[in-house]
Amino acid sequence: KRSQPGADAAAPTPAPEFPGCTPVHLPRAELEYSDQRLEYWDGATQTAWICEPSSPYHERPSRRLTALVGRIAQVRGAHIESYGSMDLRQQDGPQSMMQADESVYLHPGRARLPGPSAMVIGVDDFPDVVLEVDHTTDVRRGKLGLYESWGFPEIWVEVPDRTAPSRPRGRRPGLTIHLLQDGAYRTAPESRAFPGWTAEEIHAALNEPEPSAQTTAVLERVGTVLGEREGTGPDHDPLLRSQRRREFERGVEQGVEQGMERGIEQARAEERVRLCRQAASKFDEDTAQQLSALLEHAADPDLLTEAGIGIIECKTSGELLARLAGKDARGT
Repeated sequence: KRSQPGADAAAPTPAPEFPGCTPVHLPRAELEYSDQRLEYWDGATQTAWICEPSSPYHERPSRRLTALVGRIAQVRGAHIESYGSMDLRQQDGPQSMMQADESVYLHPGRARLPGPSAMVIGVDDFPDVVLEVDHTTDVRRGKLGLYESWGFPEIWVEVPDRTAPSRPRGRRPGLTIHLLQDGAYRTAPESRAFPGWTAEEIHAALNEPEPSAQTTAVLERVGTVLGEREGTGPDHDPLLRSQRRREFERGVEQGVEQGMERGIEQARAEERVRLCRQAASKFDEDTAQQLSALLEHAADPDLLTEAGIGIIECKTSGELLARLAGKDARGT
C-alpha cells in the first residue's frame, strides 16, 4: 500500500520570531560596520532583526551579573571572565549570527576563548552561561530555539522588574534557567554552572538597588562551593589575600600595643603597691593595716599614686589618713 504524499514527513519547524525587533536587509559586507543592536542576523537571507536602542533598564541586569560573578570569583579564588554582548557566529552553513546580552566563562584559563571579532561555533568553547534580558523582547519565540540548536549549555532569560510599554504581553518579571539535556532545553530551578544559585536568588540579585546582605551571603555560599570543588578559596584571590594579610598585621600590632600598655600599667601599679607597703612600715600597726586594706582593693592608679606620695611625705599617721580623706592636714 502506497502511503499518502507527505504522510511520513516531519512537521515543518516554525520560523523563528523576534518580537520587539524590526527586520531589515543587511548585506554581509555591511554587517561588520553596523553599530545597531542586532537580535539576530540570518546569513541565508542577509536579514537583520534590529531591536530598540538599549535602555538602562535593559543593560543594568547584564552589568549587574558581571559584578555578581566577580564577587563569586573572589570567594572561589579563581577568575571568571565576562564577555558582555559579544557576537555569536556560525562558521558552517549560512553563517548566521546572534548577539548575547552577557556571556560568562567560569574557567577562562583553560577554555578556548573568543577572538577579537566574535565567538565562533565549533572553534571557540561555549560560554558556561549566556544571559538574555527580555525587557522589550521575547527570546522564547525565536532566539532560544537557535541557542538550543547551536548547542549552548545554559541560558538564563531575565525579565526585569522594571517594565516597558513595548514589552510583549504575558512577560512577567522573573528569571528562567534553561539547561541543555539530550539536545533540548529543560527549565531548572537552579544553575548547573553556579551550583546552588537558584533562579529566584539570581533574579533578586539582578534587580535590587544594591547587593543586600542576603545576596552577599548567597554569593559567598556559591563561591565557597565552587572553591571546594577546585581546591581554591579567598586566599587565592590577590585582593582578598592582601586585605587579609593587612588585617592580620594590624590585629597583631594592636594586640602587641594593647598588651604592652596593659603590662606597663600593671607593672607600675604593682610597684606603687610595693613602695606604699614598704613606706607604711614607718607608721603604727593600725595605720599600716588600714593602708594595706586600701591598697588591696584600689583599682584607681591615681589613688595609689596619692597614697604613695602621702606615705613618703607625711610625717604622722594622722596627717596621712587626713590626706587620703581629702583633707590637707599639714602642719596640724
